Amino acid sequence: MKVSIVGASGYTGGELLRLLLQHPQVEVHQVTSERNAGKPVTRLHPNLRKQTQLAFCTMKELEKADLLFVALPHTEFMKRFDLLAPLAEKIIDLSADFRLKDLSVYRKWYGMEHAQPEKLAEFIYGNVELHRQEMKQARYISGAGCNATAAILGLWPLFKLGVIDTTLPVVAEAKCGSSEGGNSASEGSHHPERSGCVRSYKPTGHRHIAEMEQELGQTIHFSATSIDMVRGILVTAHLFVKEGITEKDIWKTYRELYSKEPFIRIVKEKQGIYRFPEPKILAGTNFCDIGFELEGRRLVVVSAIDNLMKGAAGQAVHAMNVMAGFEETTGLSFAGLHPV
Repeated sequence: MKVSIVGASGYTGGELLRLLLQHPQVEVHQVTSERNAGKPVTRLHPNLRKQTQLAFCTMKELEKADLLFVALPHTEFMKRFDLLAPLAEKIIDLSADFRLKDLSVYRKWYGMEHAQPEKLAEFIYGNVELHRQEMKQARYISGAGCNATAAILGLWPLFKLGVIDTTLPVVAEAKCGSSEGGNSASEGSHHPERSGCVRSYKPTGHRHIAEMEQELGQTIHFSATSIDMVRGILVTAHLFVKEGITEKDIWKTYRELYSKEPFIRIVKEKQGIYRFPEPKILAGTNFCDIGFELEGRRLVVVSAIDNLMKGAAGQAVHAMNVMAGFEETTGLSFAGLHPV
C-alpha cells in the first residue's frame, strides 16, 4: 500500500515514518514539510539514517497515494481538507480537527468555528479498542488525543460494564513527558525551566476532556502535570464502584473487554517496583498498561502509554492495519527496553 505523510517534520511525523519504513505492507511514497522541503528527512530524524533516502517535499508536490497520514498542527488540516482529500481514498488525521462529533462541543473547547462541520460525522474516533468495527468500513479516521487515550482506555471497561457509581465524581490526573508539547521551542521547554520540573500546566480546562467525555459518556474532572520525562503519560484516576463490587469483579471487567486486545496489558502484581504501570518501560511501544487498586468502594486506576506511540503514531498505524485488513500488530511488535 502506498502511503504519504503530510507534516512529517515533527515528533509524531518522525515516529510515523519510523514505523512505516519497517512495515512490510507499506511503501512510503512522500513526506512533507513546508519549511524543510528538499532536505533529507534524516536532517530532522537522525535515528532514520541508513533507513531511508527520502527528502521532504511541499504539499503542492504531493501525488496520489492509497492512504494519507496527516500530522499537521491543529486547525491546519480542516483548512486544507478540500486540497488533500482528493489525493487518497483513505485518510488518518492525527490532529484534533475531527475528534469531536458535536459542533457545539468543538466550539466550546477550541473557541472557534469549525472549517468543515459537515465532515465531523465522517471521521471515526481513533481508539481501535472502542471502534474496531467502524474502522473496518471507514474512509476517514481521527487519531485520539494522547492524554485522552490513556484515560479512556483505563476507564472505558468500567463504565461499559456498569461497575462504577456514576452519581459520584470521577477525578483523573496525568503526568506528562515533554514531547507531548511538540518540537517547537518555548519558554517552558528551555532547559533550565524544564529540567527537574513538576509543573501543573492544566489543572482545569484541558481540551482532551471533551474526548474523554464523548467516549465515556461521563463527566471527567481532569488535570495535567508536566514532569521531567521525555516520553510517556501516567494517568491516575479515582472513582467509586457500586456497592458490593469486589476486586475479582474488576478483574473480570477488564478481562471481558480486553483479554483479546493485542496492545492492552493488565498489570497488577504483588511484588517488585513494576507492580503497577510505568511509562518508562513503554517507550517506543504501542502498549497501554493498566493497573488498579480497590480500597472499600474507592477504586484507583493507573494507566500508562508512550504519548508518541499509543497516544499518536502507533495508534494511527494500528488504525491503518484495521482499516486495510492487515494483521493488527504488523509493524508494532517492539516490546520496549529494560533497563532504560
